[in-house]
Amino acid sequence: MIATKGYAAQNAETDLAPWNFERREVGPHDVQFEILFCGVCHSDLHQIKNDWFPGIFPMVPGHEIVGRVVKVGDHVKKFKVGDLAGTGCMVDSCQVCENCKQDLEQYCLEGNTQTYNSLERDGKTPTYGGYSDTIVVREEFVLHVSDKLNLAAVAPLLCAGITTYSPLKHWKVGKGHKLAVLGLGGLGHMAVKFGVAFGAEVTVLSTSPKKEEDAKKLGAHHFVVTTDPEQVKAGRGTFDFILDTVSAEHDFNMYLSLLRTNGIHICVGVPPKPAEIAAFSLLGGRKSLAGSGIGGIAETQEMLDFCAENNIVSDIELIDIKDIHQAYERMEKGDVRYRFVIDMATL
Repeated sequence: MIATKGYAAQNAETDLAPWNFERREVGPHDVQFEILFCGVCHSDLHQIKNDWFPGIFPMVPGHEIVGRVVKVGDHVKKFKVGDLAGTGCMVDSCQVCENCKQDLEQYCLEGNTQTYNSLERDGKTPTYGGYSDTIVVREEFVLHVSDKLNLAAVAPLLCAGITTYSPLKHWKVGKGHKLAVLGLGGLGHMAVKFGVAFGAEVTVLSTSPKKEEDAKKLGAHHFVVTTDPEQVKAGRGTFDFILDTVSAEHDFNMYLSLLRTNGIHICVGVPPKPAEIAAFSLLGGRKSLAGSGIGGIAETQEMLDFCAENNIVSDIELIDIKDIHQAYERMEKGDVRYRFVIDMATL
């Protein structure tokens, strides 16, 4: 076993604190890499607090992981010691179901193995995430990371990046489309960058007027303050797509009114309570309400390569791991532009 240092929550009532644990030895098809940076996702906080479902404790969060390969198994072909590498939200899947065979491991019919707060394929060994100094992952779920970009700013691409890239690619959003990005946070700022890069006309929808300047700096063409009835009225029937990144309660019916005929409202945020959708909000304009979850491994690699070619990374604030609780407090208040990333050298 490999001695590993990390930060863990011992239960849903305790704060994260240093915790030593063991990872498996590198098997024939495994890659071990030293973790250099790990992004801080809002879902980390949700999961250590049992907001969505009962967690597996002790819990080491973190699924936006980048680092450098230190050991590979005998049968590994795609990586060598010294390579930069990354791992996102999942570390395994059944590999044989209909979805996995279509490079849709995120929708594995047997359930994929999440990077943390999950069980390995044996159904009994917990997974531990990137708030740690090293990780061992099977080769098929390790990603190549370019040395052209700021490695710390690449880390959030493994969740916030692919979560917004995947639906835009699936619905072929691009030139000639009017895209609205709902919410300008960790997910939303990446949605703006990708939407603009794909050639869409991008509008940010936000409750906060003070975010307009940031939205424009990120490349957004327009900004709508959704608490202003006049701006909302002017926006009705305007957009082909709304990419909804908001994880707080909000009025879906109002936002559906902003779509054109045949428009699609795509959910990637996860509000704590189910939304109430009036049938007439969909019937009046043959509108669709859809969802999307991260992306498969092949698509995630495609996204990373696209970012390297187009110089796209997340806007980040680099923190020491000892400041994680302060970061969580600020994240809950929306006080981050736009993703915290932990420098794991501070562990």
